[in-house]
Amino acid sequence: MIIPAIDLIGGKVVRLEKGDFNAVTEFAYDPLTQLKAYQDAGSALLHLVDLDGAKDPANRQLKTIEHLVQNLKAPIQVGGGVRSEEDVKALLAIGVAKVVIGSLSVSQPERVARWMQQYGAERITVALDVRLDEQGEPEVLTHGWQKGSGKRLSEVIAPLLEAGLTDVLCTDVDRDGMLTGPNVTLYERLIATYPGVRWQASGGIAELDDLRALKAINIGGIIIGKALLAGRFTIEEALACWQNG
Repeated sequence: MIIPAIDLIGGKVVRLEKGDFNAVTEFAYDPLTQLKAYQDAGSALLHLVDLDGAKDPANRQLKTIEHLVQNLKAPIQVGGGVRSEEDVKALLAIGVAKVVIGSLSVSQPERVARWMQQYGAERITVALDVRLDEQGEPEVLTHGWQKGSGKRLSEVIAPLLEAGLTDVLCTDVDRDGMLTGPNVTLYERLIATYPGVRWQASGGIAELDDLRALKAINIGGIIIGKALLAGRFTIEEALACWQNG
């Protein structure tokens, strides 16, 4: 599945390099117009990151998100600083299809496990942002990539699998926003190790060949943000590439 994405700061479409709030590129796109274009092209799922919420959950852009959800037919998954059950409830209440939970999945997996059981595992996408350590193993980062957790991905995912985990968005932070190509080897290993999980690849998508490489390893979904906004290819080309190989 091709999952086009936008990041929002103050209601404006932006992209960060490696999660750095000091390396922001602002795009002259209206978020609703952009997401509607993705929807109308045939995208079955849209992805939105509330970067204000990621930096400070008290500044979540709920009104903006609600406006987008109400004016779009395609389901939207939303993340950015989801740290409490109230955050989950608020997003589901305004019609968000999937709530993306990152840091809390690492620090308090038992809480996230309870929410999966209460609201349905299909309503929660776990986001794991990773950086490869010296041994080539993915270490999970937290708090908008500002902190290392000291935990390997394998440690983090085990209790969540027991709770029925189905969807994981995995970002290689060293590639995010850099247009340097995805870490296909990482995703291939994750798919082989956890075949029951639908993995969403994020970070580094630059060319249509990147989509072909990920499809070839049976990736569940591909998050595409900057490559679309920067005009590397169109959403129509991406969807056609996914469908036709």
